[in-house]
Amino acid sequence: MGTIHLFRKPQRSFFGKLLREFRLVAADRRSWKILLFGVINLVCTGFLLMWCSSTNSIALTAYTYLTIFDLFSLMTCLISYWVTMRKPSPVYSFGFERLEVLAVFASTVLAQLGALFILKESAERFLEQPEIHTGRLLVGTFVALSFNLFTMLSIRNKPFAYVSEAASTSWLQEHVADLSRSLCGIIPGLSSIFLPRMNPFVLIDLAGAFALCITYMLIEINNYFAVDTASAIAIALMTFGTMYPMSVYSGKVLLQTTPPHVIGQLDKLIREVSTLDGVLEVRNEHFWTLGFGSLAGSVHVRIRRDANEQMVLAHVTNRLYTLVSTLTVQIFKDDWIRPALLSVPVAANVLNFSDHHIIPMPLLKGTDDLNPVTSTPAKPSSPPPEFSFNTPGKNVNPVILLNTQTRPYGFGLNHGHTPYSSMLNQGLGVPGIGATQGLRTGFTNIPSRYGTNRIGQPRP
Repeated sequence: MGTIHLFRKPQRSFFGKLLREFRLVAADRRSWKILLFGVINLVCTGFLLMWCSSTNSIALTAYTYLTIFDLFSLMTCLISYWVTMRKPSPVYSFGFERLEVLAVFASTVLAQLGALFILKESAERFLEQPEIHTGRLLVGTFVALSFNLFTMLSIRNKPFAYVSEAASTSWLQEHVADLSRSLCGIIPGLSSIFLPRMNPFVLIDLAGAFALCITYMLIEINNYFAVDTASAIAIALMTFGTMYPMSVYSGKVLLQTTPPHVIGQLDKLIREVSTLDGVLEVRNEHFWTLGFGSLAGSVHVRIRRDANEQMVLAHVTNRLYTLVSTLTVQIFKDDWIRPALLSVPVAANVLNFSDHHIIPMPLLKGTDDLNPVTSTPAKPSSPPPEFSFNTPGKNVNPVILLNTQTRPYGFGLNHGHTPYSSMLNQGLGVPGIGATQGLRTGFTNIPSRYGTNRIGQPRP
């Protein structure tokens, strides 16, 4: 028997959750207009598909796909309204802005798939061209054009408006812009309409309607049915060329890339942050596009030990917030880890003494019993130096071996070469002291030769 949860909330199905969110959007009066246009779009699409079947025109079918794309754009606008109503949750900490990016990407990709389907059908029609009936061809063209333009100009679709301006221009826009410059040179008043570049959706609606009008005229005059297939190919290519830059732009946003036009500004802001008071280093910076017009980023800032963390955080956020709306800053102070070196007695066979002299070093004693020959050591309470690496003979208590060899000179000076047999158990003398003590360290990676001397030659 499983555990019985008396007060457990019932789990809603997927359609139940979808209906609840739809009611949330429908409660806003701004969405009523979109819902009304959606219903009209469904009616117009139904009539256009019936006229496409009666006329047997594939060009009208390709133009009808633009009306279906308008339905997708209306759904994207509803999703945009829903995103503004929802707040970030623990699961979706950045909010739901990427959902409208996904909606734009899906709409443009579906429009391109429809264009590819038209190209495939047109290739088959070139082999066997059917007869085209022009009874409803011109009527369907004007109905579709009127509804598309009315929808585009009446409803402010924020996601598609942003993408159409931010994405690169299509080849249709570039050719129309070249013609518009020549026309505006003759009639300057048209520059506000055609320049700098036209709305891509309005442009493709006008270009598709123009192609259908030419098709109607040529079929009525010469019964040239192949022009319908050629017009369908032209509309499909214009649709693909218009939607492709938008799908590329929205796809880059989904891949969390940094927009190229803000890279220079971000580099400038990072340089300004690195020059702030207390900041030592700015690293691991990562910025990406969260949604249309919003950037997110994270950065690590290393500061001095005596710097104020809250003050530096406020300055860094103030500098980067001009471009990055959602920012995560991790500040950590400069705290170097100082390794402690330990000294232990070393066996007699650790070092290989072959044809060399060991540099004599004094014995390190405690602070109570100092040797006047040695330098004054640091206080026991003071920490090691800032950078204390594993350097041979540094910060290590040496192992001292007493030197008992009798020297032949009476001035206390030790000259000549020390026998190899006594090297392991005797130290070396310090000039001017006589029988003193020598030093060796317990490191195996020291050089095999510190200094050489000619045998029998006295040192100065």
